[in-house]
Amino acid sequence: MQHQGVTPWQDIPPSLAPGLQERIPRITEDIIRAVRAEVREYDQPLEGEFGRLISQGVRQALEQFVGLLGTAQTAPDAGIYAAMGRAELDAGRTLDALQSAYRTGARVAWRGLVSEADGLDPGVMFRLAEAIFAYIDQLAAASVAGYSEALASRAGSVQTRRQALVDELLAEQPSATAVRAAARAAQWTVPETLAVVVADHADPVALVRRAPSGTLPARTPDGAVLIVPDPDGPGRRERLAACLAGVASVIGPTVAPGEAHRAARRAAVALGRLQPAGPVRADEHRLDLLLAADPPLVAEIVQARLGPIAGLSPAARARARRTLRAWLDTHGDVTRMAEQLHVHPQTVRYRMAGLRELLGPEAFDEPAARFELQVAVRASS
Repeated sequence: MQHQGVTPWQDIPPSLAPGLQERIPRITEDIIRAVRAEVREYDQPLEGEFGRLISQGVRQALEQFVGLLGTAQTAPDAGIYAAMGRAELDAGRTLDALQSAYRTGARVAWRGLVSEADGLDPGVMFRLAEAIFAYIDQLAAASVAGYSEALASRAGSVQTRRQALVDELLAEQPSATAVRAAARAAQWTVPETLAVVVADHADPVALVRRAPSGTLPARTPDGAVLIVPDPDGPGRRERLAACLAGVASVIGPTVAPGEAHRAARRAAVALGRLQPAGPVRADEHRLDLLLAADPPLVAEIVQARLGPIAGLSPAARARARRTLRAWLDTHGDVTRMAEQLHVHPQTVRYRMAGLRELLGPEAFDEPAARFELQVAVRASS
């Protein structure tokens, strides 16, 4: 390694090295025995990759340290200690156990090495202790780096696999085989039912932290998407609503996985049409979604049924729409219309007479025309 300035072991007499080197096999055994006794996670047979990393790591650490005495070299290759950090993640553990093992190893190594240093100047013994603990800190840092890199790689890999799964689920003609394969790769259980949430200007990864368990986050051209399994299960509706509080979003209908594409399209259309300030359910706005299905056709119906009021003043036009909406909502009950419009019943009769003359009696009397009038009023309000 290259010279990096003063190192903790530079001022330790290299003449100590031969005697210390002879003690490495016994100190290695002592460290492993102490680690297995004091760190519960490591109280297991030294077999496979775990056993190889522990045994090789302890022996190599001691050999490298003794080789550094009296030199200005930095710590040699720390690759095996980065591998130990990655192995902790693979084993499903945090770094707590490994950090405890490093502390135990440093203590036992110090005790074993100083037993060879009888008669040494106290200053040298102090620097030896300082060097041991500084060296162990470097190895521990390598393990932390290895763990962090593996965690970042795994997170990216998992998110990539989950995005691929969402792409399969939202395909226009999804393949059940492809969905199952993608689900296995993403470690996700395909549910019997699911809901698709489309959110505007939101971070799906941030949302999923508060969403019902098993929810998949992803991004699509329609915005942030959450795939929510078993959306009607106990407590899941409430948790989803809490997760989406204050987020402009639409919760699609509950469907089988093979219908996820249809549910997502419905939610996306509803988001664009309703422009909600918070979460809404697509199922509660079916008529709005129906009107959004064919805008040119709806525009024709509006023109055909409400075209005659286009020539009125803006105030009169708005008054005509409110009166028609009240007539439709109350099934023509004059008393209820008056209450809804805050006018006298005679005023309601007068307005309706004018509208019948303007729009034609068939708009009010013929069922098909009356339905078109309802669509036109709803679409233009």
